[in-house]
Amino acid sequence: MIKKIFLVGNPNVGKSVVFSRLTGVQVISSNYAGTTVEIMRGFLKLGGQEAEVIDLPGTYSLDPGSKAEEVVVSLLNESARDEIVVINIIDSTNLERNLYLTLQLLEASLPVMVCLNMCDEAKHHGVSIGIDTLEKLLGVPVVPTCAITGSGIKMLVEKIKDVKSKPRDKSSHRDRWQAIGEIIEQSQHLTHRHHSLREILEDASVRPFSGALIAIGLMFAAFEIVRFIGENLISRIADPVFFNLYQPLLIKLSPILGGESFLHHLLIGDLINGKIDFKQSLGLLTTAPYIEFAMVLPYIISFYLVLGLLEDIGILPRLAMLLDNLLHHIGLHGFAIIPVLLGLGCNVPGILATRNLESRRERFIAATLISIGIPCVALQAMILGLLGKFSGFYVSGIYLVLLVIWMVLGVILNHTVKGYSPELLVEIPPYRLPSLLTLWKKLFLRIKGFLIEAAPLVLLGVLIINVLLYFKLFDLFTGLFAPVISGLFGLPKESVVALVMGLFRKDVAVGMLMPLGLSVKQLFISAVLLAISFPCAATFVIFLKELGFKDLFKATLIMCAVALVTGSLLNFVIH
Repeated sequence: MIKKIFLVGNPNVGKSVVFSRLTGVQVISSNYAGTTVEIMRGFLKLGGQEAEVIDLPGTYSLDPGSKAEEVVVSLLNESARDEIVVINIIDSTNLERNLYLTLQLLEASLPVMVCLNMCDEAKHHGVSIGIDTLEKLLGVPVVPTCAITGSGIKMLVEKIKDVKSKPRDKSSHRDRWQAIGEIIEQSQHLTHRHHSLREILEDASVRPFSGALIAIGLMFAAFEIVRFIGENLISRIADPVFFNLYQPLLIKLSPILGGESFLHHLLIGDLINGKIDFKQSLGLLTTAPYIEFAMVLPYIISFYLVLGLLEDIGILPRLAMLLDNLLHHIGLHGFAIIPVLLGLGCNVPGILATRNLESRRERFIAATLISIGIPCVALQAMILGLLGKFSGFYVSGIYLVLLVIWMVLGVILNHTVKGYSPELLVEIPPYRLPSLLTLWKKLFLRIKGFLIEAAPLVLLGVLIINVLLYFKLFDLFTGLFAPVISGLFGLPKESVVALVMGLFRKDVAVGMLMPLGLSVKQLFISAVLLAISFPCAATFVIFLKELGFKDLFKATLIMCAVALVTGSLLNFVIH
């Protein structure tokens, strides 16, 4: 009886797409015990039984050279040979390089079958592979697939039952490569063909100058699309639902709860000018769901949709390679750009994505920079709300200040945080047309994960603020921080409460700043200070969960120091 199916292969061979085809949407993501290496698990029906499908990290060899490769070897060694099947996924366009891992798996006497993925791309490259010949030479089932379209996946599942382990003698490194040469000679044939337009674009996108221009253009277009989709989801769907359908129900509920009662304050919140204000009332039935579903979720949907397209087309690995040298100066490698891009949608998934970075040092630097220097969608909406009516100069000024902070702080952290940052070893996949089904599944999983992680924390954050306001505990901060706020930052002492509130919810803080009649200079400084501080209570909790109290405490001290220095400098420089 097959209990587990392991997907094993080099990086960028399409394992995640095959995994998605085999398991569907319901998958479980967890860290391997004692590590931060993420393992994806799902289930596949084989006859009348259910087998667990495990997507292992990409590996080039069974001789571990990284933590991820150690996890692969450990999981394979821990499993009983008669209860598992190893599906070795191979990139058909790079057969020679991929076969080294295949031979090692066979020598380990594992029950192996080969999934020859990306056969469509091999054909475009003029690569012809004799499946029957390869199957005979390897002595295991070989199934050609194109996971993006689903071609061959059904045959792959049908052949799982035919997989058996065979004892093999272990070969030397030299003998393996000699065997690979013989296999390639007999099973693979190449024909000459001219480069297509897609291949020309692929080459241009990895060269420093042309690649940078392409990347800048794509990123600008991506964020314009994110903004367009997000704004339309809010204006056409979210706001009409809340204001036309939901608000009338709350208006009827408000007098029933009693306007001055604690229960009314808890559920509905304060009435602003006698009306329910979804942004400022701070009730569990008003502000909490509006923030989550009307202000943030539309941008999360649009951001993850665009991010999924960038991933599936093959743009992100190129962006990682282009930015690798730059990010080395701040103690990170190129793939840290992925958590950073996620952070531009929401800092919570951005910090969660730092799990994929190799060392704790990298994870701390990346999470701290995301929390302090990367404005999430809600934060960017806040910046536009505060300063957009004045001019684009002030809005762009905020981003320029944050960029300078991000770079300077990154360099300082690189020279002060102990530990190591490994070299980037990345393969660049070809451009591909994305699968709409895979894109939808990925979007569904990410939005589901965001709601599970963030929704309870938003409720908790609004509840805490609500209770603190009801018992007037925020007034304590006014007297305590007034000298710093007024003396160093040039802001009225009344803005203390709004800035402290910004640690929980930025949009609520903006609502409290608006009535204070601040000058453009004061609004600019306030926006920068709100942007530097941790985006929300959810970010605190996720940071604590991922890196522990000690690192959270250090990051908080860094945030306070950066805010103090930046706010003071801006006050004395801007006139």
